[in-house]
Amino acid sequence: MYVCLCRGITDQDIKDAVANGTESYREIREQLGLGTCCGRCAPEAKAIISEELAEIAARISVAA
Repeated sequence: MYVCLCRGITDQDIKDAVANGTESYREIREQLGLGTCCGRCAPEAKAIISEELAEIAARISVAA
């Protein structure tokens, strides 16, 4: 699903960035150019980032 139509950034692009160590909206914005045009994608992108980080934290706590 496209999250940022201006830059053609998908939810998978955001998930991949988080899986590769990106930990914040600011870092993803700098890395992918997300939210640098109209900004309408920011709320959805932040939600995806939070969900991905929560999933990673849950996997780590289960493994520990």
